Amino acid sequence: MLGTYPSEYRRYHVGMRVVLGSDDKTELTDAILKGLHGRGFEVEVVGPPAGEDKDWVAVGREVGERVAKGEADSGVLLCWTGTGASIAANKVTGVRAALCTDRETAQGARRWNDANVLVMSLRLTSPTVADEMLDVWFRTDPDPEEQTTIAALEP
Repeated sequence: MLGTYPSEYRRYHVGMRVVLGSDDKTELTDAILKGLHGRGFEVEVVGPPAGEDKDWVAVGREVGERVAKGEADSGVLLCWTGTGASIAANKVTGVRAALCTDRETAQGARRWNDANVLVMSLRLTSPTVADEMLDVWFRTDPDPEEQTTIAALEP
């Protein structure tokens, strides 16, 4: 159930800054926002869910820039397919945005790629699957053995 987490989970993440961006305000974006708040995160919202008229390019870039500048510890980003938003975010140096479709891809993106922006499709993602991805995304640490490979991505 969205927003219901053990107290030890909330303590671990209290104060984590997450930027949520989407090019549309939907029931899914509302559920994700509720789930992020339920985990005790400080959430900044950009794009239509914040009442701003921005397309996927602008939203993807802004989420990426906030993460790259350290204004947010992690980003969650959505557009219709998820592809365009992830491309826009990945244009920002230091961003590793991963388009994920389930908990396994989200976990792998964190573990093996040290991804810092979770991207989802508004079209394909249910609130339940989104919640599963959020759960594993924020519970999975990068594999230290992958750090050399991940560092090779930077220019």
